[in-house]
Amino acid sequence: MGTFKIEGGQKLHGEITPQGAKNEALQVLCAVLLTPETVTINNIPDIVDVNKLIALLQDLGVKVQKEKKGSYSFKADEVDLEYLQSGKFKKDGSGLRGSIMLVGPLLARFGKGYIPKPGGDKIGRRRLDTHFEGFIHLGADFRYNSEEHFYGVEAKKLQGTYMLLDEASVTGTANIVMAAVLAQGKTTIYNAACEPYLQQLCKMLNRMGAKISGIGSNLLVIDGVEELGGTTHTMLPDMIEIGSWIGLAAMTRSELTIKDVSWDDLGQIPSVFRKLGIRLERRGDDIFIPEHKNGYEIQNFIDGSILTVADAPWPGLTPDLLSIILVMSTQAKGEVVIHQKMFESRLFFVDKLIDMGAKIILCDPHRATVIGHDFKSTLKATTMVSPDIRAGVSLLIAALSAKGTSIIHNIEQIDRGYEDIDTRLRAIGAKITRI
Repeated sequence: MGTFKIEGGQKLHGEITPQGAKNEALQVLCAVLLTPETVTINNIPDIVDVNKLIALLQDLGVKVQKEKKGSYSFKADEVDLEYLQSGKFKKDGSGLRGSIMLVGPLLARFGKGYIPKPGGDKIGRRRLDTHFEGFIHLGADFRYNSEEHFYGVEAKKLQGTYMLLDEASVTGTANIVMAAVLAQGKTTIYNAACEPYLQQLCKMLNRMGAKISGIGSNLLVIDGVEELGGTTHTMLPDMIEIGSWIGLAAMTRSELTIKDVSWDDLGQIPSVFRKLGIRLERRGDDIFIPEHKNGYEIQNFIDGSILTVADAPWPGLTPDLLSIILVMSTQAKGEVVIHQKMFESRLFFVDKLIDMGAKIILCDPHRATVIGHDFKSTLKATTMVSPDIRAGVSLLIAALSAKGTSIIHNIEQIDRGYEDIDTRLRAIGAKITRI
């Protein structure tokens, strides 16, 4: 189990560039299975979860060529479908949440797709109903082996249809879209997710020859085609990492420039941080955060009531940033309610922040009230364990702001979502060592 040793209380300074978007990578990498032609993808982050998916594709018979750092070409012209029934696939596929998005492309192109129950973060239930209900609407037969926790769908030829999704699931929408592009006839998906990463997937599929309209809305119309071809695709920067660096700059009262953020794809993120008192400047496509010498003050609602920050489907705030916002609020002036609607276990890491001296009331599994210190007292250094990717980075930000030496164990969780994070933090002045 890996460990970070952090000497907190250091001012940071300089520039940091966000990696390619993890959540986009997990979608577009699966889409390479839809064509036998070469697909080249740029700005792929070098992180554990993405590398696991690339290894799964290789085991499935996809020819993978690294062109340069962050750029790979994929050619799925000799896919080994027997691998899907192997013990190795059942083991490796269960260790990666994103493996579920292999099913849609495999079903569309080869008439069958299988997956073990995916793993991932221990942040609460993340059900798969939306995915498989969508495949069933398209005409697939569903089966589930409860002893092996193994899912399967099969169809001779998918048929376009109308469907109203029970939830605006990003991965569910992506999976259904990838299945529908090769279905016969028209598919209409209402209550579709419309996150920028899903928009990226749809634009990539259209360049491959798909016919998808309504991109960016919650009503997608897909006219099925016979086949797709190759393309080149460049991924967006990771908005969760961008939000992480904003929180880091605020908590350490550091001047920081976040480069090449794709401002137009950030949605509510800048405005939410501004409501928390953070000053952000747009400089071209960069975010400049000045040193907050006098701290930052949380705004109340117009009627004077306490601010509530909650996650919501796009263009609402992504749930992945609530952990960052919570830890940042511990040093704000004022109070805020954090409402994590989607996952019932994601706020359970607050006990570690309370041990560091934070004033947090965990109201229930979904809500926490934070009373900020206004930097009148700092968090105390401590030893802790990272429970998931976002909580791990939140604890890392807390440790970087706390005076003294903190230890964070189980940093493999952080490495799943953040590329070479210790090296990049040292480049802007952080004192962090990987043990």
